[in-house]
Order: sequence, then structure tokens, then C-alpha cells
Amino acid sequence: MNRLKGKVAVITGGALGLGRATALRMAQEGAAVAVADMRAKEGGDFADDLAAAGHQACSWPLDVSREVDVARVMDQVADRFGRIDILVNNAGVAGTNKPTDQLTEAEWDAVQAVNVKGVFFCTKHAIPHLRRAGGGSIINLSSIYGLVSAPDVPPYHASKGAVRMMTKTDALIYAPEKIRVNSIHPGFIWTPMVEGYLHDAGDPPDGRQGLDALHPLGHVGEPDDIAWGCVYLASDESKFVTGAELVIDGGYTAR
Repeated sequence: MNRLKGKVAVITGGALGLGRATALRMAQEGAAVAVADMRAKEGGDFADDLAAAGHQACSWPLDVSREVDVARVMDQVADRFGRIDILVNNAGVAGTNKPTDQLTEAEWDAVQAVNVKGVFFCTKHAIPHLRRAGGGSIINLSSIYGLVSAPDVPPYHASKGAVRMMTKTDALIYAPEKIRVNSIHPGFIWTPMVEGYLHDAGDPPDGRQGLDALHPLGHVGEPDDIAWGCVYLASDESKFVTGAELVIDGGYTAR
């Protein structure tokens, strides 16, 4: 229950799905958590629930594609809790599912603004706080589609590949300052984003069972599967881990 005791974590996209599960597990392990999400009401209600359960938690409305807002939130979190030790770059969007030649510039840019620039902005403005704390952990949510590809959603796949390489670059840059940077690569996890993916695909008859069959373990993952990976990478248990790819995908990429 004390794997993250005394640490402060900022979790983007923290109101739902993977971010929510991660915030809950980090709070239960002793971290003070900042739930940062565009969904202000959901984030606020969730932070209130965490506080009511005896955890340290606050919420901040945040659009990670707006640098001025990112800088403000990072400063406010540090003012509220006294420091920042952990950043989980979880906020992301799937974007438009069209072949590359049919995509508009706006559709492409909308995905990169959140999935790539958002990681850049949050990392940029968290680093000074991690530096003042004497080190820390940045965890970037990439995807299996940062490792392999598929014939759909080109902007999403491109963005997650970018996140993978940004992780390695920053791991090398900040290692001398004891700031570790790692990426997590989930397979299909049952979240609102994946439910939306099925809906956009026309709710195929095999639905969730079809997604289950893509994974050698026979089922899609749960948000907790990713949350525990984040807890590990945020904790001192992973003090010798940086620039790594933690693949949590039910065997999807082992083929």
C-alpha cells in the first residue's frame, strides 16, 4: 500500500479508462494524484471520490494540446502538493479512421495535437518540477501500434510510433538527472476508447469476441492491467529502468 508513498503524480486523461485506473492505484499506493482531463466534471467527481476515501487528490481541467494551459496546471499541481515526482502522459484520441489518401490535414493534425504535442508539452513543463524534486518518472502511454501496425487509423499509428521514439530520446537526455522515461504499449483494453472503436467499425457481429481473439491469451485487457504497469514504472522498484518499452498486450505482438 506504500509503493508510492510521498510521491506526487500528474495523470493526464485521468477521468476515465486507463487514466482513471492508474490514478486510483497510485492513490492507493500512497501517491498524491492530480487528475488532469478535459472532462472537468468527471475528473472533479473522481478526485472528490478519491479524497472521500482518504487519499490526496485534486482535479484540473486540461487540454494537453494547449501549452499555456499545460504550463499553468503543472505549476498549480506543484504549488498544491509541494512537488511533482511522476507524470503519466495518458491523454489520447483515436482520430478518424480513413485511408491516408482520404484524410484531411485537419483530421491528421487533430490526432497529433493531443497524442504527440500533448506528450511534448506535458514533458516539457513537468521536467523543471521533476528536476527540483531530484528526479522522477515519466510514463508515456504508447500502444501496440507504436510497435506494429494495422491497415486502419493512420494518424493514430503514426502518433504512437512518435511517442515511442520521444520516450527513448528523453530517457537519454534526462538520465543524468535521475529522471526516468519509459513507454507502455497496451493491447486492446476494454475502455470507452475501444468501445468507440467498435462502434465506429459498425459494431461488427463478433464485437468484443473478435477483439478477444486477436490476443493469444484469449481476451482483451482491463484498465487495471495497465495501471499496475504504471505503478511499477513510477515506483523505486524500477529505479534501473529507463528508455524501456513495457508491452502489456496479451501476447498480441508476440506473433
